[in-house]
Amino acid sequence: MKLFDQRLGGTSVTYAGVLEKIEIMRNTLRWASKLERADIEKLLRHANTLRDEVMQMSHKERFVRAATAEVEPLEPIERPPGERRKGLMDRSFIFEGTFGDNPKLLESLEIAEKAAPTDLPVLIDGESGTGKELMAKVIHANGSRADKPYISVNCGAIPDNLLESELFGHKKGAFTGAANDRKGKFESAHKGTIFLDEIGELPLQGQVKLLRVLQAHEIQRVGSDEIINVDTRIVAATNKNLRKLIEEGSFREDLFYRLSVIHVTLPPLRERKDEIPLLISFFCDEAAEALKRAPVKMTPRLRDFMLHYSYPGNIRELRNLIYRLSCLAGDMADIVHLPEDIRPKAPARAITAGPMDIEAMKLTSLSDAKRAASDEAERAFLEHGLKEVGGTVAELARRCDMNRSHLQMLLKKHGIRSKDFRRQAAEAQEKGKAH
Repeated sequence: MKLFDQRLGGTSVTYAGVLEKIEIMRNTLRWASKLERADIEKLLRHANTLRDEVMQMSHKERFVRAATAEVEPLEPIERPPGERRKGLMDRSFIFEGTFGDNPKLLESLEIAEKAAPTDLPVLIDGESGTGKELMAKVIHANGSRADKPYISVNCGAIPDNLLESELFGHKKGAFTGAANDRKGKFESAHKGTIFLDEIGELPLQGQVKLLRVLQAHEIQRVGSDEIINVDTRIVAATNKNLRKLIEEGSFREDLFYRLSVIHVTLPPLRERKDEIPLLISFFCDEAAEALKRAPVKMTPRLRDFMLHYSYPGNIRELRNLIYRLSCLAGDMADIVHLPEDIRPKAPARAITAGPMDIEAMKLTSLSDAKRAASDEAERAFLEHGLKEVGGTVAELARRCDMNRSHLQMLLKKHGIRSKDFRRQAAEAQEKGKAH
């Protein structure tokens, strides 16, 4: 019986065509009636092996194509603003988030775009909260393994004595508590991607084991002599300077060069100011959906703070702030809803202190300027009044002929605490007694 015509033709034959013929052969063999079942099983194993080899050739072809393709300059001269970002989107670059036009970030995304179709290891570095894990997911989603497992491992959260078991698995009885055979993270990520977060926290013993995986593509479970082959794409991330760790002797130089074949650096959010309005809008919608309410609005004073704050915690801190504001505020959030340790410490100013520096406040309309000026005057009046009455809210309400609860609401709006003025008055009184 003629099962398969091996004359595939010239170089015009595609991998897809070969795979299609292999599948036809496998289906024919599976239901053949003139062959013994043992022969069929044997031929099926051969067909499976051939299929895996062809798939591996396909991976290599994609790598060669990516490596030898004509590379466009990462920062073309006189390219219009927004064109690089639009180019990534037009090329169907998968990115579950939002990003701006920062040249350093766009360069990192373009590197990730070119690296994704290959199986080369990638090292991502940057400050905590800059989106390193998101970048790892982007690389996986845009690669040839997108439909295969994506396994994330926090190297800094695994105790040293459990590291080898966690990464490579163990056999039953290998150590106390090993009641069953267990797969490690690398086996779980077979044919897919493993993301090694905080790789700089990996102890030296674990680094040696990881180097073996990178070199030989094989592992051994704890308590077993069996060699297990693994085909896993490795993406690592760190917020530390690995070169400095190498100089200190706490990170292996050979492992660094194995991991950083493709090196991606993510700039901090303070260098990506144009991205902050986009992220605020994105996270406001996300928080609103999570909390089942309308997106929170911000006063001009709060929005100005959010746009110019340095964000030492980067995107993670911005996201947490938006969720806090969305939870604590009603329809309108203000400075008072920020964590106390980051609120701007504006000194008390009299109403006659002079005109406000509108340009410095970067207000966008006359109505915003009027509202901000009114808020500033109101705050200065309240602070001056509390100072006059020694922080006694009831007395200030009597002098201003104002309802006490309304006065309390105004103090809360501006983040003014009457007890601070009472303490200042008490301290001044104590100093007076001392003299």
